Amino acid sequence: MIPTDGLPPAERRRAMTTLSIAICISVLATAIANIALPAIAYDLDVSPAMSVWVVNAYQLAVTVSLLPLSSLGDIYGYRRVYLFGLVVFCAGSLACGLADTLPLLVAGRVLQGLGAAGIMSVNTALVRYIYPRHQLGRGVGTTALIVATSSAAGPSLAAAILAVASWQWLFIFNVPLGILALVLALRSLPATPRSGHSFDLSSALLNAASFGLVFVGIDGLGHGRGVALSLVLLVTGLVVGTVFVRRQLSLPAPMLPVDLFRLPVFALSVITSVCSYACQTLAQLSLPFYFQYAGHQSQTETGLLMTPWPAVVILIAPIAGRLSDRYPAGLLGGCGLAVLTVGMLLLTGISADAHWSDVAWRMLVCGIGFGFFQSPNNRAMIGAAPRERSGAGSGMLSTARLTGQTIGGLIVALMLAITGGTVQGVAQAASLSLMIGAGFALVAMVMSFLRLRAAPTL
Repeated sequence: MIPTDGLPPAERRRAMTTLSIAICISVLATAIANIALPAIAYDLDVSPAMSVWVVNAYQLAVTVSLLPLSSLGDIYGYRRVYLFGLVVFCAGSLACGLADTLPLLVAGRVLQGLGAAGIMSVNTALVRYIYPRHQLGRGVGTTALIVATSSAAGPSLAAAILAVASWQWLFIFNVPLGILALVLALRSLPATPRSGHSFDLSSALLNAASFGLVFVGIDGLGHGRGVALSLVLLVTGLVVGTVFVRRQLSLPAPMLPVDLFRLPVFALSVITSVCSYACQTLAQLSLPFYFQYAGHQSQTETGLLMTPWPAVVILIAPIAGRLSDRYPAGLLGGCGLAVLTVGMLLLTGISADAHWSDVAWRMLVCGIGFGFFQSPNNRAMIGAAPRERSGAGSGMLSTARLTGQTIGGLIVALMLAITGGTVQGVAQAASLSLMIGAGFALVAMVMSFLRLRAAPTL
């Protein structure tokens, strides 16, 4: 039975428990792998540069499959795509845990990323059918809370597992959790309406080629590997992407929801999301280099210094989600992003060997600002899409986040390459990255306030 306006409270709690477990393991799959790269490189006898593909393969698989899977969710139902994602994610996690060579591990990570995309592409669309319309912000706030908690816990969880077991267990531990989520999903997730359009294979291939080529080209430029080839891949990806977008303009239900970009609230929310996540990534990637290289902080000390940002988001996200049911996302997000801009500017003046408290309060300011942006912005984006296009809205939400993170990562890599590998160069790269991040936050703030002039949509 398809719910008309959310599930009853008891069923709603069971459904959100299912979503929480699945979202948690998909987010942790990125966070815990980062910590294990040195151990993986040593154990598999590969270079650190090669081991980075353990992370890249996962992110690339997620990026190229998000929009096709969200389209399949519109066509066949979000519940089915979610179940598919869980099954594939469990299989990929098991494959990673059993891998004894880098190619096998990378293949397992591709499979794991495909499964994670099945989860990410439709989870917000499912929230729209789990919660009644007047509580949608509360549901979106809950998912933001789970993402923030998982991100904050990732490094500590990875360190705890590696202290007592080999890196393979970082992947194997996902399997029982994924099976639990699968059992709960079969019992609790609601059926959703299906659209009448068919799956466009040509669009899916163009999507994969454009995102894949751009991703690999950006990665090559960021790490200084084969600049000429990387530029060719990047330009080719942009050309293919142009063909992809032009094709979408002629389709009644495009895979890339260009039709939804005609809605001012949706378009502005996407731009706000891309800029905000670019800002967050610029800080989260540049500061660890700054603290460890220039401040000679240990990995544990650096982890503690970085914790206040996601920790305060855990507290702010559900509050902001509830407020977004009463107040415009443009206002809440704009005010939050103004605070984030101030926080980023405050971080530019921090010394590399600063006391934890001096760093913590600045990180708290950033976290408060980001937390007030995240839930209202996600609610505005998914609420602007018609209910029958919830999958497209949900997929675009995740795509915007990944795009922002990729842009932020590229800028940090370029800053480090330009300024050199010296201690002074790392400090300069971190300062420049934080200033650029503040600029992204400022642009996002302006875009958010502009939504106040657009007609509200739900």
